Amino acid sequence: MKEFWHVILASPPYQSLTYGLPDYFPDPLPGMRVLVPLGRGHRVGIVSGAASAAPAGVRVKPMLWPLEHKPVLDDHYMSLVRTLAARNMEPEGRVLENLLPHGMRKASVSLHVERDSASSPFPATLKPPALAAMDESARQQLMDLWHSGKMRARFNIKKDEQERFVRLLVDPPWPVRPNARRQINLLEHLFDKGPQSLHALKYSLGNWAADTALRLETAGLLNVGALTSDMIDLVDSVQCEAEAPDFTHELTREQQGAFETLSTALNTGQAATHLVHGVTGSGKTYLYLRLAAQCLEAGRSVMLLAPEVALACQLAKAAAAAFPGRKIYFHHGYQSPRKRESTFMELADSDQAAVVVGTRSSLFLPVRNVGLVVLDEEHDESYKQEERMPYQAKEVAWFRARLWGALMILGSATPDVKTYHAAKQGGVPVSVLRDRIGTSVLPEVSLVAMDGKKDREQPFAPQTVQALQRVVEAGEQAIVMLNRRGYAPLMYCVDCAQVVRCPDCEVGMTFHKGRERVVCHYCGRHQSYPLLCSKCGGGNFIPMGEGTERLEEQLEAMLPDGTGILRLDRDSTRRQERMEEILDEFGRGEAQILVGTQMLSKGHHFPGVTLVVVTDGDLGLNLPDYRASERTFQLLVQVAGRAGRGTRSGKVLIQTRNPGHPIWQEVLAADYEGFFAREIEKRRSFGYPPFSKLGLIRMSFPADWEQGARTVMEFSAHLRTLAARLDVVVLGPAPAPLAMLRGRRRFNCLLKAGDWPAVRQLFAALRDANPATAKIRMSLDLDPVSML
Repeated sequence: MKEFWHVILASPPYQSLTYGLPDYFPDPLPGMRVLVPLGRGHRVGIVSGAASAAPAGVRVKPMLWPLEHKPVLDDHYMSLVRTLAARNMEPEGRVLENLLPHGMRKASVSLHVERDSASSPFPATLKPPALAAMDESARQQLMDLWHSGKMRARFNIKKDEQERFVRLLVDPPWPVRPNARRQINLLEHLFDKGPQSLHALKYSLGNWAADTALRLETAGLLNVGALTSDMIDLVDSVQCEAEAPDFTHELTREQQGAFETLSTALNTGQAATHLVHGVTGSGKTYLYLRLAAQCLEAGRSVMLLAPEVALACQLAKAAAAAFPGRKIYFHHGYQSPRKRESTFMELADSDQAAVVVGTRSSLFLPVRNVGLVVLDEEHDESYKQEERMPYQAKEVAWFRARLWGALMILGSATPDVKTYHAAKQGGVPVSVLRDRIGTSVLPEVSLVAMDGKKDREQPFAPQTVQALQRVVEAGEQAIVMLNRRGYAPLMYCVDCAQVVRCPDCEVGMTFHKGRERVVCHYCGRHQSYPLLCSKCGGGNFIPMGEGTERLEEQLEAMLPDGTGILRLDRDSTRRQERMEEILDEFGRGEAQILVGTQMLSKGHHFPGVTLVVVTDGDLGLNLPDYRASERTFQLLVQVAGRAGRGTRSGKVLIQTRNPGHPIWQEVLAADYEGFFAREIEKRRSFGYPPFSKLGLIRMSFPADWEQGARTVMEFSAHLRTLAARLDVVVLGPAPAPLAMLRGRRRFNCLLKAGDWPAVRQLFAALRDANPATAKIRMSLDLDPVSML
């Protein structure tokens, strides 16, 4: 072996190991995938760099085979991997496991050889064990074939059942017999988990799942087909529906000023961040596309990000119409593994300027030479991932923009308080768009006091009902928002005054009438309804409070017969194509009322909507979270912005049981400056971001471990001594607001510090002191979005 190289394993044990370079092997480059031996098998690894020498006392094994001719990950990408690993205090291999599509890190690879004749010394297909058994001279001959293009690697070879995916065609209730338990279990599983391969269904449910799926396909309830059938091709479907933006249209004075400023920043080729603070309907998307066109003309790539799939789809529609003939790479985490892998590899192999549209995970695509990165609705908490590998998309976007020398644009009508504080301090330039484009104007916003209303089961005040009826009679459209899905948040036992609770999470289960189930929205556990009370054995339940499903039913009763009503929430859009269908139907005016959760508040453009109703405006104001007021203000201003976007004026009614709260004056006037001034002083007083760095340590242990709580408290006690030396304020550990989740007791420990290294050092000390690593799980979330 002529030299040594470090190779990162993107699968357990996630280590960076040293391997030798065989004489037949081409010179590897950082970012190249290679096949390496580990134990008795083989793994896919990523070359990270040359090693100066072999580790002392270790017999170094040689690499076996390269998996591509040039690195799939460039130096910028490898720098991102190292940064995320350091930030999250995780091995680089675990970071790569989260960033790379599944098929790119699996060792299910075979090598295919083009045989010139039947007498060729090599078989047509070689698996890694057969390749490893050859002598080096034979591998040298194969390497010659590899370089000449007569040998190639094929990944992710699967059985037929793994290539065939099952997806729902029909929403509940399903026409199956009540005692057809296997059919019901399979349908519920797909409803909760989304499209699944036959292989995954057999693994999760049992060998019976495949036959049951085929029977349900015959009944027209399921589709069993190609792997890509779990997603419609959104870009293709949009190219024929969307109207191309008119780039000859004259910009408004505010737009022109913003465009000139941003265009100048874009042309410098220097990394920069710019905030576009524009009211809803002020033409921010049009501005993004004008800048994207300029960036593409310069031969540089563009990334357009939205916080949710529905908004990203709308952005993809606009981009596809704005740039006809150019491929739009649409990407998000709900696409099939094959689709995500195909997009990843195509971008890795391309040196052409590309347009990428998607959600936060699009930032991890290997796009080359990016000149513009846009994060629309930058305030949205969906840009933060908290599970698996926590990260904030805005931080990742800025890191990549710095490496690329790109312009990063943050756009919002209600910017994140930290972003706006940075702008106020002069750290981020701001372009302000105060007026809507065209003839539309901001809607009139009114407060409807519900504090004296005695019938808490009636969700609407009389004036709200009258406003909805007038809209329907006038042939106009309305949006009704309630931030609770399901039929009723709680099912109350009349006999013993208990509510139905999830046994794994100890939170109330929500009744879904269409599914005939009570469901835990935290762990997904569900039970058939009707059911018997676990405490008294009675079956006399009444629903408490309203959810979107029940609200839809109540609207049908109070509005004229034949009124078209659609519902948009997580339950009604389990099938991804159904989300598109609902939005398109409402956009075409096929229904007059759209009822749903906060999904309705974000970026949708419906010119026919003249009324927006928020049924519980103060819901969320009192959550145990320092961002509660900010989230409420953003949500209400955003949803108000859905009204009056056409030629007719709009009106917004916000119902509240706490009309005296100071936030209402700011919401009614869409007064972001007033809200910011009050909120920033509150955070300054209590030492919350942006005046501190916040870290949340989450700890959990099995619910049946009696010593769990005492153990957590005892080994956490020494934190305060170290925290005092590091000037870190420690709050907790204390039971989390969701004290039990998925059968595990949960404790939170909040850290406030002046810098991130102190937070990481404190977490490292706590992790090292863990006396029961098999039972106590710990994770660190820097700058947490959810405190639950």
